[in-house]
Amino acid sequence: MSEFDSGSGQGRRGFVRDVMRRISSGPRSGAEGDPDRDPQQPYRDEIEDLPDAIRFVGGDSAEFRRRLDRVLAEYDALRRRHELARQQISDAERQNEKLVNVLQEAKQQVELLKEEVDKLCAPPNTYGIFTRGNKDGTVEILVDGKPMRVNVHPNLDVFQLEEGQLVVLNEAFNVVEPSGFTARGEIGHIVDFLGDNRAIVLGHTDEEKVVTLATPLRREKLKAGDNVLLDPRTNFAFEKLPKSAVEEVVLEEIPDVTYEKIGGLGEQIQILRDSIELPYIHPEVFLEHKLSPPKGILLYGPPGCGKTLIAKAVANSLAKSIEKRTGRATPAYFLNVKGPELLNKYVGETEHKIREVFKKAREKANEDVPVVIFFDEMDSLFRMRGSGISSDMEATVVAQFLSEIDGVESLKNVIVIGASNRQDLIDPAVLRPGRLDLKVKVHRPDAAAAKEIFSKYLTTDLPFHADSAARYGSDPSRIADGMIEDTIREMYATNEENKFLEVTYAKGEREIFYFKDFSSGAMIENIVARAKKKAVKRMIDHGERGLQLSDLLEAVREEFKENEDLPNTTNPDDWARISGRKGERIINVRTLMTGINRTERSIENISSGQYL
Repeated sequence: MSEFDSGSGQGRRGFVRDVMRRISSGPRSGAEGDPDRDPQQPYRDEIEDLPDAIRFVGGDSAEFRRRLDRVLAEYDALRRRHELARQQISDAERQNEKLVNVLQEAKQQVELLKEEVDKLCAPPNTYGIFTRGNKDGTVEILVDGKPMRVNVHPNLDVFQLEEGQLVVLNEAFNVVEPSGFTARGEIGHIVDFLGDNRAIVLGHTDEEKVVTLATPLRREKLKAGDNVLLDPRTNFAFEKLPKSAVEEVVLEEIPDVTYEKIGGLGEQIQILRDSIELPYIHPEVFLEHKLSPPKGILLYGPPGCGKTLIAKAVANSLAKSIEKRTGRATPAYFLNVKGPELLNKYVGETEHKIREVFKKAREKANEDVPVVIFFDEMDSLFRMRGSGISSDMEATVVAQFLSEIDGVESLKNVIVIGASNRQDLIDPAVLRPGRLDLKVKVHRPDAAAAKEIFSKYLTTDLPFHADSAARYGSDPSRIADGMIEDTIREMYATNEENKFLEVTYAKGEREIFYFKDFSSGAMIENIVARAKKKAVKRMIDHGERGLQLSDLLEAVREEFKENEDLPNTTNPDDWARISGRKGERIINVRTLMTGINRTERSIENISSGQYL
């Protein structure tokens, strides 16, 4: 057993092998030579040694098992560490990729910021205007009006640059890039041309200067009187602009209004035709009698009575008369000058616009066509000088108008027509003969004139109600005439229901006015329009088709009711002049609305304050 205890592991394994070999090979060789020895003894000895060998081998197997378990455990730990290391390597690779991308983006941002910083730190570029090129490759430019000779970038073709074109300059004032043309500046008025590339231009201060026409402008069909875009620093004209400087206050049109469309003004129309059309139809007769046609006409009267319509009809009829005499189509021009909009707060601007109006009329008249200049609300433009209102600014306006209308003598196709409902405020120099030669008063329509006006709006082609046919007959003309007559009878009746105003004069006398005393063509047109709306609404709501007398009568009462506030002013005398009730001074106006549920009301005369 000592062999087993003291031997090494290698010896024990050898011993086990020897025992197993002896068992398998049989008894030992010494037993064969000793006859006294028991032949089974060797086997018994081997069997006795066998438990020790088994114990020895069992202890070695346990050691092997423990070592194997330890190795397996170490293997698992190493395998886990290997997997963890491989995962860490993969994460590190992904993190590196992200860092590379971030670094690339940061690099790009740094480059962009560097470009922005370079742009912000770069010196500013100046603009100049190209005038011409030189044989040595240099060019002539204008910088703030100063001429300079500079070089050009090698990549630019000088021959493609146009005179007047903007060019970009570097810090050395050399041309590095072409640009467009100036789009801002002042408005200039061409007076005359100096060759193909220069012109005499009138500026906004009426100062003449010689300017150079830019190359694109030379391709336009320019003529004297055209407006151009002007750069006052370089004296270059770049663009053709709308011609008239007063387009916003002058309406140029070919009117289609004829005398047949105007009702109730037959006397006034005849006066105008005799005074205006006859000199154009029979010029030889007037020349034989050394009679000149009138230069101007004043239409005055209450509002809404047809003054503007007459002025438009004059232009249309004049064109037709000339066409009839000459045998060729002749257009008519009607320059409608809106008086209040012509006024300007800047000194001299109103006078300038008046000059532009007459200049435009002269240009049209030179085409041998009739031109009518219509000044609406003439009292707002040409007030009496010396009144002390608005610092007497109308003094120069009136003087400008007088000089222009006196200059119309040389023109044979221009008629000046003014309209006003306060002709007493117009300067007497404007109204004197030789300027506004003819003065025509447009009255308020009486019953006969009202019937004629009604017939222009209440025509036979309108649908009429069945009750109207039963009342007036089936003929549409009889129905229209009957409804008009009954409406006028109600409208112009001097009964208690139609009383409108009681006027007290300075001497204490009183006078009653009825609604008929304040009727007008515009009011009659509005009455018919109201009646038509009632018929339309009845057709939509109840299916009853056509106009009837009750529609017109209700429209009359509603129109009267809406006009009951006409005298609502602090100065009855001024209101009386506007309404056409001139005469003795009025000190009080009292409304008499007996036909409508309204209380009586008096309006006292209050003195107005002083205007600055």
